[in-house]
Amino acid sequence: MKQRMIEKFEEIYGKGGEVSVYFAPGRANLIGEHTDYNGGHIFACTLTVGTYAAARRRPDNRFRFCSLNYPESGVLDRAGDELDYREEDDWGNYPKGVIRTFIAKGYPIDGGLDLLYYGEIPKGLGIGSSASINVATGLILRDLMGLENVTKVDIALFSALAEGEYMKNGGGILDPFTVAMGKKDHAILLDTSDFSYSYAPLDLPHEKVIITNSGKAREGLVERTLERRRECDQALRELQRVIAINNLCELTAEVFEQVQEMIKSPVRVRRARHVVTENQRTRQAVEAMKRGDIREFGQLMNASHLSLKEDHEVSCEELDVLVEEAWELEGVIGSRMMGAGYGGCTISIVDEDSVSEFIEKVGTNYTRRTGRRAEFYVVETGDGAMRL
Repeated sequence: MKQRMIEKFEEIYGKGGEVSVYFAPGRANLIGEHTDYNGGHIFACTLTVGTYAAARRRPDNRFRFCSLNYPESGVLDRAGDELDYREEDDWGNYPKGVIRTFIAKGYPIDGGLDLLYYGEIPKGLGIGSSASINVATGLILRDLMGLENVTKVDIALFSALAEGEYMKNGGGILDPFTVAMGKKDHAILLDTSDFSYSYAPLDLPHEKVIITNSGKAREGLVERTLERRRECDQALRELQRVIAINNLCELTAEVFEQVQEMIKSPVRVRRARHVVTENQRTRQAVEAMKRGDIREFGQLMNASHLSLKEDHEVSCEELDVLVEEAWELEGVIGSRMMGAGYGGCTISIVDEDSVSEFIEKVGTNYTRRTGRRAEFYVVETGDGAMRL
């Protein structure tokens, strides 16, 4: 792929100078959903599919962006002082936002860049396609602009800022941190309250991870995600009147039961309950994985889905049908919706001997019940973002 990216790059931008190629993976969140903007834990792994990016320094102050996924868009050409968000720039706003964030943080961006991207991640699947673009761009800036003191954690934080403040889409730290810091055959336990993290072996000798695309577009995703953030923030402020906490995930489920009456809206009670219990489930799931108790891990995945459906209300009919059909099969260890919700995909852990049955039966029954066709991806873990 590296050579192909270089050839395509030179075909578009011309030959001459050193072309560097980078890869940033997609990610799968095993458990810990909608906790990242509440100071909670996530447990996620990186995949072997992702985004490739080729780049070359320019002597002037111009940035040119092109994607092999959007050939009809051609080359987007912007000066260094023309990197404001523009709706017409579409996907190009993601790398523009990262560059703007680096500049806003005071890093010297000396000169410009020619950039070419190619993403293997199906659009709308919800496994971190935008984060992989952002993190790859951050690595390019660090290396080609000589910013040696920028760490991968910094790149993850700047990528999250680009999504949240530049793109205004309410994105959290989950996607970019996992993409930047992933490790093959491991998952990352990240505490989003202080960005401390540790790796746990993802020991699945007889199981496979399957991502199932519902084919349902995630309609109104940004607005709904921002609404959930506002509801959680308001619940936190109400609880802070009686208990000294900085975020919802500092609470245990037991303490939450004692103080939840301070939240004045039943809706906000449900939102906060999901956050608190999901954070507790995530820590329990990691301990189960460390013990090799994959069955308990699966039960916690199932409980996560019910909480996301009933308390946080971010699921939808299509995701629920996929999960219900998965739960009916004996070889399924656990299954839940994954990502922000309202469409997108589910993640399931399935005995390797049952993978074919899973795809056939879940796919057939899903089409019968919804009229939609599901897509199945048996995924493998890989390393985090890197220069090739």
